[in-house]
Amino acid sequence: MGEHNLARLIESSFERHGDYEALYFEGKWHNAADLFERGRRVAGGLRELGIQPKDRVVVMMANCPEVGILYHALWRIGAVITPAIFLLPPEELRHVLTHSEAVAIVTSPELLATVDAAIEGAPSVRHVIVAGETPEGKIDFATLEQADPIEIADQDDNDLAALLFTGGTTGRSKGVMLNHSNLWQAGKGGHEASFVPGINRTIVPLPLAHSFGILVAVAGGHAEEPSVSALQRWFDPSSLLQMIQELQMQRTTVVPTMLQMLLDMPLEEHDLSTLVQVISGASPLSVDVAKEFERRVPSAEILEGYGLSETGGAMTVNRPGKRKLGSVGQPYSNCEVRLVDDDGNEVGEGGEGEVTCRAPFVMQGYWRDEEATANTIRDGWLYTGDVGRFDHDGNLYIVDRKKDLIIRGGFNVYPRDVEEVLLQHPAVARAGVVGKPDPSKGEEVVGFVQLNEGAEATPEEIIAFAKERLGGYKYPREVRIIDAVPLTPVLKIDRKQLRAQLQEESG
Repeated sequence: MGEHNLARLIESSFERHGDYEALYFEGKWHNAADLFERGRRVAGGLRELGIQPKDRVVVMMANCPEVGILYHALWRIGAVITPAIFLLPPEELRHVLTHSEAVAIVTSPELLATVDAAIEGAPSVRHVIVAGETPEGKIDFATLEQADPIEIADQDDNDLAALLFTGGTTGRSKGVMLNHSNLWQAGKGGHEASFVPGINRTIVPLPLAHSFGILVAVAGGHAEEPSVSALQRWFDPSSLLQMIQELQMQRTTVVPTMLQMLLDMPLEEHDLSTLVQVISGASPLSVDVAKEFERRVPSAEILEGYGLSETGGAMTVNRPGKRKLGSVGQPYSNCEVRLVDDDGNEVGEGGEGEVTCRAPFVMQGYWRDEEATANTIRDGWLYTGDVGRFDHDGNLYIVDRKKDLIIRGGFNVYPRDVEEVLLQHPAVARAGVVGKPDPSKGEEVVGFVQLNEGAEATPEEIIAFAKERLGGYKYPREVRIIDAVPLTPVLKIDRKQLRAQLQEESG
């Protein structure tokens, strides 16, 4: 067995810490020993269904204890977890099922309609397993727990552990292949970078079926102290605040949109004094949002990090007590990051270039897509498609997605720069910026904004506000006020959808 086997990591963590109240979910505590034993039994139940090592099993569930139990069980039998965000529509889920050739899908009762629609075109799926009320013809998750527990299957470090489908913001989603060692190393790097003795109570509103959520889960397996977690089925700002207060949670992991939603809540009505770490990732965090949250929750330090599905969700993070707002921190100790120009030459300090990464947690490649793999991994370096710069202290700043770059009249305009300014307008709650084809300038900058509830502003006012604060070529010539700026399933601004809207209008 490889030394980085993830089922062994879970087992050694349990052996190290013993039994205790480990997980809180919807009013009930779950003990570490119970969760561990359930994982061993579910592994036996999956084996009895005929699921073999290397088989792909799609996990499409809202957060619940069964997700972690299932990950343990699947790694225990040597199968490959293939997570799917619970908000996926049937056609995207069908793509995940067919492309991965999954033999089974595990889901929740409220998602069955989507699953049933998706599996109609997915002949490889032999089993639909449901955690909760189970209709006829489906397998009840609880029956798997009645099987005899089994030992860990012999797996090498380079055997596939997870197949993560990217968000597909730049086209059809691709399957990212992560082996046991990739995820083990990502978790170790993440734990070492953010560990503070005594900070071990974490509330998790992020979907566990996302690379960031999986990273948080695996990092817990490396912890020197027993990890106590509280899980939200899905993000709900009001109950999150209540749970931080009642359970005295010390840390949470979020994406920036969650922080913006929390700022709309009456934070001062809750005792949040135990909250000392807020780890933000998955998309760029506005400095203004971070400052405002810390002003209203003085005990909390926001630590922004950066990673991709292709790096197991890991790469860089701000260190506790050494945070630099606006940056995504410094590379993990087991990771090299460099910035390169279009010719592959390294860019000096202060210069902008594509972020590349060499680390033991860089993916094996894209599932059955050698061309995309060769384009992304070159000479052992992963090319992220993101543009960044380093400051003199070695902190990385993400400027924007290379593919989202707007070239207006020969000048580079990064949507994130414009969005940051639009968000400074007191009436603006959310903003998304994209380029629109323009006969004279090549591309024109278009801003989509969602106003705060009850706020009023005209497009002209917002354009004038942006013009005052941005260079003459950067400010949006067109601003559209819409009911809701679209978000991806993991709450990033969906620029792909905004571009599609402009394309439809132009015919």
